[in-house]
Amino acid sequence: MSPVGNPELWEINQTAVGYNQAVFEHNEELRKDPNNLTPKKRQLKKRARVNDSMEIKAPPGYTGGRFRGNWQVTFDVPGDGETGRVDKSGNMTKAVGNYVLEQFKVGMNAIYFTNNVPYAYPLEMGHSKQAPNGMIAVTAADVGKFFRESIAEVKS
Repeated sequence: MSPVGNPELWEINQTAVGYNQAVFEHNEELRKDPNNLTPKKRQLKKRARVNDSMEIKAPPGYTGGRFRGNWQVTFDVPGDGETGRVDKSGNMTKAVGNYVLEQFKVGMNAIYFTNNVPYAYPLEMGHSKQAPNGMIAVTAADVGKFFRESIAEVKS
């Protein structure tokens, strides 16, 4: 997954993510001891639980998901304009893209993956430290491999 729009993947936040994961794993270990659980709900007792975390940093007013939500899949003509969708997880955008891809028919000449937010091109050209090698270029490098794997799967 691209770190663009996902502060938990940003390099600046890796210490916080690691610490928060360690706290979670420690509490999970504590849950294995029945003496650390409440009698009725079987939840971790307050005195046993480590209740701490580090803040994930993002710029003021940052919401994330605008770039991720503006991917468009079209046939024969590139997508025009922005979708206006903000999709932090990317799940809705992927679902829409997969639906469009299912409509592909013989005779269509091209499939376009387009993102028209103003900062899409600079992001792809490595402007962002979050994705210094871009996103499309990294994926495009593997397209031949994906294509060969798909052909092999169909043949078997």
